[in-house]
Amino acid sequence: MITGKNYIGSTLSASNSKTYTTFNPQLNTANNEQFYEATSDEINEAVLLASVAFETYKNIAGSKKAVFLNAIADEILALDDLLITTYCKETGLPEGRAKGECGRTIGQLRSFANLVAEGSWVEATIDTALPNREPVPKPDLRKMMVPLGPVVVFGASNFPLAYSTAGGDTAAALAAGCPVIVKSHPMHAGTGELVASAIIKAAEKTGMPNGVFSNLNSSGIDVGVQLVQHPKVKAVGFTGSIKGGRALFDLAAKRDEPIPVFAEMGSVNPVVILPRALEVDTDTWAKTYAGSITLGAGQFCTNPGLILGIKSDMLTGFIQGLSQEIVKIDPTCMLHPNIYESYKKNKQTAFDQSGTEVMADYSPAVNDNYAKQAVLTVEGDTFLKNTKLHQEVFGPYSLVVQCENKKELETIISKLEGQLTGTILTDTIEAKDYTEVISALSNRVGRIIFNGVPTGVEVCPSMQHGGPYPASTDSRFTAVGIHSIKRWIRPFAYQDWPNELLPQELQNENPLQISRLVDGNQTNKSI
Repeated sequence: MITGKNYIGSTLSASNSKTYTTFNPQLNTANNEQFYEATSDEINEAVLLASVAFETYKNIAGSKKAVFLNAIADEILALDDLLITTYCKETGLPEGRAKGECGRTIGQLRSFANLVAEGSWVEATIDTALPNREPVPKPDLRKMMVPLGPVVVFGASNFPLAYSTAGGDTAAALAAGCPVIVKSHPMHAGTGELVASAIIKAAEKTGMPNGVFSNLNSSGIDVGVQLVQHPKVKAVGFTGSIKGGRALFDLAAKRDEPIPVFAEMGSVNPVVILPRALEVDTDTWAKTYAGSITLGAGQFCTNPGLILGIKSDMLTGFIQGLSQEIVKIDPTCMLHPNIYESYKKNKQTAFDQSGTEVMADYSPAVNDNYAKQAVLTVEGDTFLKNTKLHQEVFGPYSLVVQCENKKELETIISKLEGQLTGTILTDTIEAKDYTEVISALSNRVGRIIFNGVPTGVEVCPSMQHGGPYPASTDSRFTAVGIHSIKRWIRPFAYQDWPNELLPQELQNENPLQISRLVDGNQTNKSI
């Protein structure tokens, strides 16, 4: 049942008279449920509750946190059809996408449960004392990772489950030992409340402290601003636009105690298509990329919005093939009229730039909020001079840049902003002749793909989902996979501390049997 209220810990609260609704983009009409905007008092209460909960939660054993995370997964699954239908009516996305994203969310939670149950993620490091060392005795030093404190997570518009209420940021922060306050995304507040209710039920069933999780509603930016500025908040997770992520980053930096903001922001995910790829199978690549560009109405952070190649008859053929294939695909509904209008505006801005040529622009009539896909092309020199063409157009759009030669291709890549992904289409022999191009691309991205498409982010330990600014605010961390837990922790060392007072992870006996680095050797043995 959706109440429209805020979760302040386990308590439902609706102090504000200000309400808003979500929107069904398929029907082009507002949904019925009313959601209560969180007040300043409710915000403060949620953060204070999280701060108190942290003192208990940070010390809860990994095995118990694993039970909690698995319980969240179970409670989300128990929501069943109600969650799926709510998701669909708030996003316009199909049932298959909803179920797939739900499965990914469950998988993320269970992977973090496995991580904290095993325990070695704390990176315990022990250097035992050498009291007789000359000329200065060596102290006993022991170090491990500890949680930062209460974390604010901003729900993402394009992933109501996997990147929102119980998504990767929340799962990683809870696994680390950090209470979470979610600023629910207004476009899918009902989906957010249902998932929040699952987290609260799981917390109560597993004996977690009240305040380990809260969910706050907001139709604008005020609630988010107050959360980031609250002195007891210790870190922020965000997935969204460059404008939104940078605003939060700047707010956090201006605090008396600056805090980290781990924001995943814009990316055009450049694809470099080299001559050999076009010699081998132009038609297949054209069809493959038509599908990738339009997948999910282009509303993926890894949408291939920029394709780079060297001028040739084969590249011309690829552009023509891509343009023919992309208009064969039926347009799909975007997440919200605001996102649809933004797509139309940004696409038109690209159309209006001098030197661009429209190669494909879906022309048949479509339903409201359905995005018409487009492909443009431009000369490399024009692209270099006009940075407006470098910007992301969030939707089913891609720009093909025709470079004069290998040197111009390398120059263009080196001038791009930071990106989540880069892709090379070639073969192993030709790749050896383009090492400078590949190196330039590697310097601008967090993940490089060989003969594939960037759409699709596998949830596994080896995934790097992040990149140089503005793809993310800190390229050292991933937002996907178990290593994303590293965003919410810090190293902490004990010097000459009595063994019985140390955390179990650092005690001589190694009661948790985790892998530790002891005097330079990786081992799970006791000392």
